[in-house]
Amino acid sequence: MDSGLLAPPFEAAALAAANASTLKSSLLKQVDGQEAEPMAQKVRFANETLLPLFNELECRNPTPDLNQQIPLLKGIWLPVWSTIPFQDIIPGRVHHESYQIFDDKGFYANLARYKPGRKTPILSWVSRWLLSYDFMIMQSYEIQTLTEADHPSAPGQLGQDYWEIQNVCIRQILRFGSPSFSAEAAQTWFNQTVANYQKHPAPQPQTAVTAPGKNRVTTKQYEQISQARPRLDHLYIDQDFRLVKTQREKSQRPSYTVALRLPAQSLPN
Repeated sequence: MDSGLLAPPFEAAALAAANASTLKSSLLKQVDGQEAEPMAQKVRFANETLLPLFNELECRNPTPDLNQQIPLLKGIWLPVWSTIPFQDIIPGRVHHESYQIFDDKGFYANLARYKPGRKTPILSWVSRWLLSYDFMIMQSYEIQTLTEADHPSAPGQLGQDYWEIQNVCIRQILRFGSPSFSAEAAQTWFNQTVANYQKHPAPQPQTAVTAPGKNRVTTKQYEQISQARPRLDHLYIDQDFRLVKTQREKSQRPSYTVALRLPAQSLPN
């Protein structure tokens, strides 16, 4: 463990004595290299080890006002670690080619590239390197004020602001060729999807993309995701770091995501 960083078990006194920078760096150190671990292992790690760190960061959130969070959101974020279940319902996600993109029109998306068979060496070279499957779930976001105590996506006190999240569409593309799924490519695809949706806002039916094996989102999975009303809370957000708690349905376990803003020098001109 690097000097000055906190190590588990995270004791309350040590957490309280640390500054916010140390807390963020300690969390990044803990999740470094862990994104590819099995989902069940990551969930246990979050619940059994990281939860005290999450709670302390929530207490230190410099931007609890949702209206002040909006200008911080715009841009491309790299989810360096996440327990969101839908991201890994398809095998072979390329973690360094996964993005969250927010615009200032009230839309955002999770985008990722998948390489069918990339973890199965016996599959053909063509399948692993020349076939790519790109997946996007686009959502709308806006701030609402709780008016019903049993609102499915925002349990809490009446009058409390919350993020109203609506699933807009899912897009799946099977690509041939080996160019990387760069931030620029992800941004372009997102912009095109937003523009198309604004021209034709009525939801369009989507079926599964034909791909080898199980490397696709099935029609049933698509329907389940589309019908959900997810809840989103920023436990901590500043200009370059986000700790997000999400819940797709009231009955579903909470998920956590640690995301870093894509450095300015990495953005396309």
